[in-house]
Amino acid sequence: MPKIVAVHTTPVMVPMARPVRTASGHIGQFPVVLIDVETDAGITGCSYGQVYIPELIGSLESAIRGIGQLAVGMELAPRNLHSFLLRRVTLWGTRGTVGTALGGLDMAFWDAWCKVLEQPLYRVLGAEARPLKAYFSVGMYNAEAVVEVVDECLARDFEGLKIKLGLPSIEEDLAVVRVAKKRLGGRALMVDYNQSLSPLEAEKRCRALDSEGLEWIEEPVLATDYVTTGRLASLLQTPVQIGENFHGSEDMRLAIAARASDLVMPDAQFIRGVTGWMEAAALARVEGIPISSHTFLETSTHLMCASATADWLEHMDVVGTLLAEPVRQKGGRFLPGNTPGIGINWDRDKVRAHQMN
Repeated sequence: MPKIVAVHTTPVMVPMARPVRTASGHIGQFPVVLIDVETDAGITGCSYGQVYIPELIGSLESAIRGIGQLAVGMELAPRNLHSFLLRRVTLWGTRGTVGTALGGLDMAFWDAWCKVLEQPLYRVLGAEARPLKAYFSVGMYNAEAVVEVVDECLARDFEGLKIKLGLPSIEEDLAVVRVAKKRLGGRALMVDYNQSLSPLEAEKRCRALDSEGLEWIEEPVLATDYVTTGRLASLLQTPVQIGENFHGSEDMRLAIAARASDLVMPDAQFIRGVTGWMEAAALARVEGIPISSHTFLETSTHLMCASATADWLEHMDVVGTLLAEPVRQKGGRFLPGNTPGIGINWDRDKVRAHQMN
């Protein structure tokens, strides 16, 4: 079995085709750490970790390199590596930057392992490739500006659109929803508050939105406030969506026990990579909860194909401009790569153009 000989990292600032504005801040360029896991078989596993705040990219890179160093010399067995690294960092904690590093490394280990097996990830996970319905995920816009975004969504044949909310007033939130909903015709509209509301304000705004025919209302309050999201889920006809901030499948287990939402959408990085996602997908299957993805388009196409209750694939293409080949599409739907691994192969010239010192 191949062994890991080195873990390489490259910090980059990836330009966004459409900058993302949220109630918490503005992302014009995405801070990303590229991960390359080198093996003694001449095979390299590729993935990345992302952090929303440029000032923290150095911390993420250090965490990935430090934790990755613990795996050097070990055999390339993703689940064994996952368990080993999780045990090693437990005393320090497995959330935040450490959890992000674990997730990014786990994806790279699986990419390398699949390349050794000469199979795409979805097949190694026992699944078949299929086109996945996707929604176009964008930032916050007012009622006038959202028209252009909806038109792009329709032109690219996405089956849904997700916009950020949290404008200064309920009336402004309602106005943008109504313009977008009308222009989308019968296509799905999701809204995301990015944890920006107090419990009281969340109830006011969600009640106001409840008759607008939304696919879901996402993270209206702090991600860990399962009491409030559970109460909203019981009050509203519109489904409540949470999950991108589950740090490991244990968080998802707690949320399910608290009946904190109608839907779940783990993030492949925060849930701790492929290994953590498959644990989360098993929980969703047992409970019969629809599971959607959050960013990490390349890996998520494989993971969603391997998830029994797969619902929506989020399209926010963070590193697409750095790839040698784009993620496969069939109309407005997306398919996992059919080459060995996850399908991440860096265009090194593009990487150099955006690399940070």
